[in-house]
Amino acid sequence: MKVIQISDTGGPEVLKCIDLPIPKPKEHQVLIQTDSIGVSMPEIMVRKGIYAWMPPMPAIPGIEMSGRVIEVGSKVTTLAVGDPVFVSARELDVRGGCYAEYLCVDANAPYQLLPDTNLEYAACLSNYQVAWHLLNSATRGFRYDSILVWAASGGVGTAIIQLAKLANKTVIAIAGGENKCKFVKSLGADECINYHQEDVVEKVNKLTQSRLVDLVLDCVGGKDFYKNFKCISPLGLVVSYGQLLGRPDHGYAKILEENFGQSPGLRFFSMHSFDHRADLRRAAMDELVPLISQSKITPVIAHRIALADVQMAHQLFESKQVLGKIILKP
Repeated sequence: MKVIQISDTGGPEVLKCIDLPIPKPKEHQVLIQTDSIGVSMPEIMVRKGIYAWMPPMPAIPGIEMSGRVIEVGSKVTTLAVGDPVFVSARELDVRGGCYAEYLCVDANAPYQLLPDTNLEYAACLSNYQVAWHLLNSATRGFRYDSILVWAASGGVGTAIIQLAKLANKTVIAIAGGENKCKFVKSLGADECINYHQEDVVEKVNKLTQSRLVDLVLDCVGGKDFYKNFKCISPLGLVVSYGQLLGRPDHGYAKILEENFGQSPGLRFFSMHSFDHRADLRRAAMDELVPLISQSKITPVIAHRIALADVQMAHQLFESKQVLGKIILKP
């Protein structure tokens, strides 16, 4: 079978397409033939050697794939040959393994899909799992009606928009460029702020008539992180779940102190909070699997690229010009 393997970290050139034997499932395992593989930020970070949960080298990257079971071990009773499934590396021993034509895993690892599920859409479910937990777990006990979403045209951003609109929330998106703003509005965002041309704080004030928003979801961080607290209404909450521009500058603490009368809230969130809570990871998927089967959430597939052309896929991903999801096809 064809797999993508890295022996060293670096640029896209370290991704090598090699041949390995098709694995044979043990008694508690299943063998899955891959249909589609999602390209996501974690495997970019693995390739660069900067991921905090690096798999051992040589490594097969890839954190998400969809496919069909083609062989089951002698003691497997939960899955059968022909079943459509989604695999997230969050359910595996290492954060990787999905850049392959076939995948052999313990039978309790895959999420079983409904028979009519679009397998290309299913390969995008990791983004929706993160979005679901941002909207539900990271905000547990917090009531909100309006959301400000950074990096809204990205994989998690677009998933947040779709899930938030299903829940009847008002969504103000933030994206870089008119093209991206048009894109996120086509997905349901009520408004979009082009941060290349507009001041985010001023625009939020204008769009909300100074009422501001209840919730900010920020995966950007960096030196301007403090501005989020100028966008939230009294008792509002900022959730930081990424650092695309680096760690949030500590200047936000000063803004929190200056605005203590508004009771602002801050939470740092990571899916790794659930590394030992398979039940909570599955709670999201139990809700998402029917939604994707019923086309109530529809990932936008921007590019379908052959697995062997994975270097090009990574270059495209890092160009920041992609509107939607890149998937690899064996």
